[in-house]
Amino acid sequence: MRIRYLLPDAYGQGGTARAVIDQANAMAEVGHRVELAGVTRDRDEPAYRIRPDVQVIDLIDRRDGGRPGPAGRGRWPRLGGRLGDGSLSEREERAVVDYVSTRTGGILVTTRPSLNLISARRTPKDVVRVAQDHLNLGDYPQAVRDKIARYYRRLDAVVVLTRANQEDYRRILPGAPIVRIPNAVHPAERARRERREPVVVAAGRLVTRKGFDLLIPAFGQAARRHSEWELRLFGTGPDRDRLAGLADDLGLAKNVTLMGHSDRLDEELEGASIYALSSRSEGLPLAMLEAMGHGLPVAAFDCPSGPREVLAHEVDGLLVPPGDTGGMATALERLMSDDGLRRRMGDAAAQTAGNYAAEVVMPLYEDLFAELLAREPIVDSYWTNR
Repeated sequence: MRIRYLLPDAYGQGGTARAVIDQANAMAEVGHRVELAGVTRDRDEPAYRIRPDVQVIDLIDRRDGGRPGPAGRGRWPRLGGRLGDGSLSEREERAVVDYVSTRTGGILVTTRPSLNLISARRTPKDVVRVAQDHLNLGDYPQAVRDKIARYYRRLDAVVVLTRANQEDYRRILPGAPIVRIPNAVHPAERARRERREPVVVAAGRLVTRKGFDLLIPAFGQAARRHSEWELRLFGTGPDRDRLAGLADDLGLAKNVTLMGHSDRLDEELEGASIYALSSRSEGLPLAMLEAMGHGLPVAAFDCPSGPREVLAHEVDGLLVPPGDTGGMATALERLMSDDGLRRRMGDAAAQTAGNYAAEVVMPLYEDLFAELLAREPIVDSYWTNR
């Protein structure tokens, strides 16, 4: 199969970029012809490993002042954001329109609403058009949801990560092929340590949606009786200074460390004891799943979508009402206090993570793509429980 993935930045960081690159690598590994197209490029080296047999192109290379890459020749007039969700600049939108409208045959997978909407309207019909949603329908402004309801019917399939998001899409797009396929996770690369450090790990972009402003005070409450414990936050983003100030104000400067981006998160998870998910909303929390693969029990807000579909409360983690910092503090303190509970839940978490391994998930994509290339209608009952 000829498979093209279009994402905002093939060299950038973030859960979506990592998940899409993992898909591209997995498809290339089993022999498919794979292209990875990024709308923009700012970095010399990719944040995540890309196989050498995956062709990478950049529509706009900002490293030399922003010239269009080989796929973007600037033939389209100014569009003023009319085709997308407003998250692309006019120049970026022109480059995307030029790219999608000049593809022929195969499969094009787009990975955010702005790209999905342009593909729905501009990609030729001889190309199979698959849209992915790595967040939730409810996360988008009403104006974007209105465009989704109007234009996504033109797509051949819409792939979502969770059953909750699948049901939301089915309500606004009745009869449309809405398919649930979770992201795949990396297997834990090392044997889990018998001795772990008193460390709680959380990872994600340092933005309001990730809820680290709630996690820090919750950890502070839990750590009153466990002063040896440390919270390590991995990620970068605009809230870094605010979060550092919050930790200082709460007297937690010695217990809370903002670690920044790490290429060695696997090693950190290997030696940690607990993973915390404090998001206000999620798609499918990939970092949480990877932590579970390392045998870490999870304390998570039961936020819209994601955690509840992965975690079984009291089995492989603890679910806390959304935004309840007191409840998160109680969950963390309970795990900190009970080594046997951590071990039992950690073992169950590792088993759960196995359900999201690439060898389980990627055949679902291959089956879907094969059906679409054959132009066979997707049998809804087959995909209902997928």
